[in-house]
Amino acid sequence: MKNIPELFGSMVFNDEVMKERLPKDTYKALKRTIVEGRSLDKSIADVVANAMKDWAIEKGVTHFTHWFQPMTGVTAEKHESFITPDGDRGVIMEFSGKELVKGEPDASSFPSGGLRATFEARGYTAWDPTSYAFIKDDILCIPTAFCSYGGEALDKKTPLLRSMEALNIQAMRILKLFGNTTVRQVSTTVGPEQEYFLIDKDLYKKRKDLVYTGRTLFGATPPKGQELEDHYFGVLRPRVAAFMQELDEELWKLGVYAKTKHNEVAPAQHELAPIFTTTNIASDHNQLTMELMKRIADKHNLACLLHEKPFAGVNGSGKHNNWSMVTDTGLNLFEPGDSPQDNAQFLLFLCAVIKAVDEYQDLLRISAASAGNDHRLGANEAPPAIVSIFLGDELTGILKAIEEGSPYAQKQAEEMKIGVHTLPRFPKDTTDRNRTSPFAFTGNKFEFRMLGSTFSVSGPNIILNTIVAEELAQFADQLENAGNFTDALNILIRDVLKQHNRIIFNGNSYADSWPAEAEKRGLLNLKTTPDALKHFIDEKNITLFTRHKIFTKAELLSRYEILMDNYAKVIDIETKTMVRMLRKNIIPSVCSYIRDLAATAASKQNILRELPCETEKSLITMMSGLLDDLYQYSEELEAVLRKTRTYEDIGTRAAAYAYDVFPAMQKLREAVDKTEIHCAKEYWPYPTYGEMLFSV
Repeated sequence: MKNIPELFGSMVFNDEVMKERLPKDTYKALKRTIVEGRSLDKSIADVVANAMKDWAIEKGVTHFTHWFQPMTGVTAEKHESFITPDGDRGVIMEFSGKELVKGEPDASSFPSGGLRATFEARGYTAWDPTSYAFIKDDILCIPTAFCSYGGEALDKKTPLLRSMEALNIQAMRILKLFGNTTVRQVSTTVGPEQEYFLIDKDLYKKRKDLVYTGRTLFGATPPKGQELEDHYFGVLRPRVAAFMQELDEELWKLGVYAKTKHNEVAPAQHELAPIFTTTNIASDHNQLTMELMKRIADKHNLACLLHEKPFAGVNGSGKHNNWSMVTDTGLNLFEPGDSPQDNAQFLLFLCAVIKAVDEYQDLLRISAASAGNDHRLGANEAPPAIVSIFLGDELTGILKAIEEGSPYAQKQAEEMKIGVHTLPRFPKDTTDRNRTSPFAFTGNKFEFRMLGSTFSVSGPNIILNTIVAEELAQFADQLENAGNFTDALNILIRDVLKQHNRIIFNGNSYADSWPAEAEKRGLLNLKTTPDALKHFIDEKNITLFTRHKIFTKAELLSRYEILMDNYAKVIDIETKTMVRMLRKNIIPSVCSYIRDLAATAASKQNILRELPCETEKSLITMMSGLLDDLYQYSEELEAVLRKTRTYEDIGTRAAAYAYDVFPAMQKLREAVDKTEIHCAKEYWPYPTYGEMLFSV
């Protein structure tokens, strides 16, 4: 039996290790840097680096790396050994403060959106002391930010840290207005729930669409999918349970708070949920989680699929971003208390979120926009592309009473009565959960459900932190100059609720009536990634990000270019993969089936001349017609692809991939899937949905 408390964080250079290995003065100075955001003195960096190196070497480490998160969607690392010549043809193991604090990867080889030309290669990684170093694969990994020679952010961590600082500044202004002088820092916290699929690795290798694109580009629906709802929370199969157990242990070693694991709704789909932690650490941990999922699955002869929609016709995979704000004194600013209607501080922070989500719907949709997630949004327990807030009946009732200036009659907590005397009774929650809402209040946090499963949680939380910081700044400006704080506060809350209640929707977001209702309310419905991304560089958004120093205008424009370009490239790769799979395997396989049908008919005619061959003739006619469709639709797809590639403007090109190329892909897919259903099993060249979803 493993000692979990002893195992947890054993591969992390955490606070406990630093306290033990660093001199007291150094430890205190480093803690001040982490807590108060002070600059780190070089002499302190040298001491920390030496202690970090000794600790790592004791655990068998020979190399270190600056571990960073460029705009590729995955992490990056360049390994350097600790060895240094000793002057006598030998080596010593050294690690300096300079090496700890700064690294130098090639900035032009990562996505920069035009910020770096190929010949301008210099870039820097800078140590983030707020996220602990850790050991992975016998390498000391040092979490870092990544920037260009000119100081522009080329990663996801730098703007995330900026947004956390911006929110802290504005939240502290609000707390001081309420007379709170003990709080020194406000942080955002996140608990990202991660959904994923596990399939047999041998089957995965035979599906080139999964290998190249992460999703199945073809595949007929199996006779059984998720209709019986028997997979959700079902008993874990032995291979899956073994994978999950090893994943938990490896995550615990790295200090990741892996808490919940279970089967999800779709066959072969599962979920891991951690306990929340500070947002930048949660972002690092989630990147590690996705990396370890793939690696550990491989050890169990499984393939972990993180794509948002690896299989059509069953649920896709999301990443629920549970976001909240907490003080260093332990106060959750979204905790309503027993009487939320009397908790003015809670109501003001709640109003900041309501106003932020309403005014910046476009940015929240952008934060969940990708080619993969476009397949998922709007069905199968994924929210629609229309942003709205779910608050529940009680909280909505409180806000309505405030808006109307009428008293609110607080309901007493009901007791759940299940109807069996031996079962325990317990208080009923004041609000239900709404699985169709993209942004739902869930007691003391907001669950942002639009994110795709492959996403870094940095992007959405940069947006959330920034838009709420903006509203808090406006509130503070208004209240700091008020003659009577209480009167001004009441007016402010009431005005916000009147002006922004359109964003609150407690109903079924899947209902056919909701898009029309949302349009009446003036809410955005940005159905595709190109539709959403074009708003990223709207003037109001440029003003927002530059005002709070999250992005410069150049950084924003570069991200627009990177995201649009990524969308276009993903669809382009998918299209090329489709055509090659069709031409190299599917068409030849169907031809073989038709040939053998014809041979069977001829043989039958020879031996049994008096019997007709109507069955074979019908099959040959049908399969030949389908074969003609496959060839024709693939030609049409290639033609529209060639035309799309000629568009120089990235926005125009991305839109063409969405509205011209993708429909042509769907047309071809439907023909292939129909062909699969009618083709004999031994001729079909790829594992079927049924085999992949039910083989583990």
